[in-house]
Amino acid sequence: MTLWVFGYGSLLWNPGFEPAEEVLAHLDDYHRSFCMLSVHHRGTEEEPGLVLALDEQKGASCTGLALRAKEGEEAEVLAYLRERELISSAYLERHVELLLTDGRRLAALAYVIDPAHRQYVSFDLETQAEMIARATGGRGPNVEYLRNTAAQLDRLGIHDPDMDWLVARLSEMR
Repeated sequence: MTLWVFGYGSLLWNPGFEPAEEVLAHLDDYHRSFCMLSVHHRGTEEEPGLVLALDEQKGASCTGLALRAKEGEEAEVLAYLRERELISSAYLERHVELLLTDGRRLAALAYVIDPAHRQYVSFDLETQAEMIARATGGRGPNVEYLRNTAAQLDRLGIHDPDMDWLVARLSEMR
């Protein structure tokens, strides 16, 4: 069984496993969004942060990385990802079709937001910046998550206007 995973947020810079292959990939009908309250990793119940999720939206698109697990490590990688990503059931595990920049099409595992979950939110960019600036969770400051993701998107040549705006706004706020 070949296991491909779609990275669009922290999986871009911290996949937690060593991929056998990484290829830029495009996913239709979803967009990368700070639409998930983080009450474990980058915030708390009292002071939630925001983390990225794939939010389904017809006509939208998201560019990220297709990450292929090494042969023989698929079960271990899948168990690790489920433990990491399904901590609160706000993410749903889905198989999505990716178009890779080398022309291949393939099915990959992706973690998408459950819009019915209590951690699903939709805030304007200013509110997002304020929350990200304040929050810290078990894996560190929320602003670190934002900056690491934005830096990796830049390295990969992926343009995300909302991410750029948030980085600039947080720099102003500091």
